[in-house]
Amino acid sequence: MKLPYKTASDSLHRSRFSIILVNPQNQENIGLAARAMKNTGFSELRLVGVEKLEHEAFRPAVHANDILKKAIFYQNLPEAVADLNLVLASTARQRKAFRVITIDEAVEKIRLFPDHIRVGLVFGNERTGLSDLELRQANFTYFIPQAGRQPSYNLAAAVLITLYTLFRQSASELVAELPPPISHKEQADCLQIVLAKLEKNGFIHDTNRQHVTNLLHDLFGRMTMSERDQRFLAAIFNKGLNKK
Repeated sequence: MKLPYKTASDSLHRSRFSIILVNPQNQENIGLAARAMKNTGFSELRLVGVEKLEHEAFRPAVHANDILKKAIFYQNLPEAVADLNLVLASTARQRKAFRVITIDEAVEKIRLFPDHIRVGLVFGNERTGLSDLELRQANFTYFIPQAGRQPSYNLAAAVLITLYTLFRQSASELVAELPPPISHKEQADCLQIVLAKLEKNGFIHDTNRQHVTNLLHDLFGRMTMSERDQRFLAAIFNKGLNKK
């Protein structure tokens, strides 16, 4: 007797997710990433630092050509995440200025927010990964566990593992508890007010600028700033700036 085939629930609202590949070196990996998206029901692909897709991307895609044909191209990562509310970036190593969580913890973070917020999943270059400047664009940075002394996962494999981890979550587990974050551009604009105030007061200077800026991006990213947070912080720091 043939057993019925059961598909995963659409309650994850996968259409709200954007998979973002930053400066991918290999067009074939773009196609394999699209295939991983198709296998798990995700559809929006954003490409940073890629001007067009070559035949090498379409060849391994296997029934995911529609995802590649609708891919959106961006010159830089801030543009690619500007309209998103929650951004999570994958890394293969620990970072000095950014708290790194596990992939399972990353999924838990997503589960805390309403199902209408826009979520971005960012993956870096196959050889160099994501730079500190690029990690500043993320609310959370996560890693995928692997055996010691092994090279980092292939780009397409990292995409597949991440999306499958999300895909397996059932509808009953997706419970919203926190207020929705504002868009990532609004989060970044608010942080710039804070950075300008700290620099004006002398807390940020030439010798610590890079390190402190990274720490603040990590801290404010993990806040996943809501509209109420934005109003409160902007009122405090704008008032302080206007006095000087």
